[in-house]
Amino acid sequence: MNSYKYGYARVSTKSQDLNRQLDLLEKENCNEVLTEKISGVKNHRPELNRLKDKLRPGDTVIVESFSRLGRSTKDLIDLVNYFEENKINLVSLKENFDTKSPHGKLMMTVFQAFSQFERDLIIERTKEGLESARARGIKGGRPKVNRKDIDRAIKLYYSEEYSIDEITSMTGISKSTLYRYRNQRERT
Repeated sequence: MNSYKYGYARVSTKSQDLNRQLDLLEKENCNEVLTEKISGVKNHRPELNRLKDKLRPGDTVIVESFSRLGRSTKDLIDLVNYFEENKINLVSLKENFDTKSPHGKLMMTVFQAFSQFERDLIIERTKEGLESARARGIKGGRPKVNRKDIDRAIKLYYSEEYSIDEITSMTGISKSTLYRYRNQRERT
């Protein structure tokens, strides 16, 4: 099976020019280059998602720099981990980073360590917050909902006579609760 080299270039606004990145990627002999003119802050980057759908183990993704790939340090680490888990090689030209090289493998280990450290900190802060809330007499968890209200909300939903907002207003049941119980019923 042949592996492919994909280039990915992104600029933040429609008025910015991709030519500098495209020139660098052209020198790398990419099989295909996907481009986006969208802010890195946006969660939805269609071309990056399309690229992820195309990738197969052994393929390579080449970017001009990490700043073109990740929206934040966390996003970049998540993407690097995604590539690693899916056996995709990542090359960043500006940072002289290649996951096939010893230097790149070392950096992958560092990325993964930071990712795990961040997860551990979130768990620790969550536990501390729950303990603090309990000490003040606040109980956590989902609020208890009245079974009659849930049944009424489900009936209204399936009647198709009311919007979701109308149903939540009439019953006091949140949208997420309504959908959760609807999904449970549809599975059974």
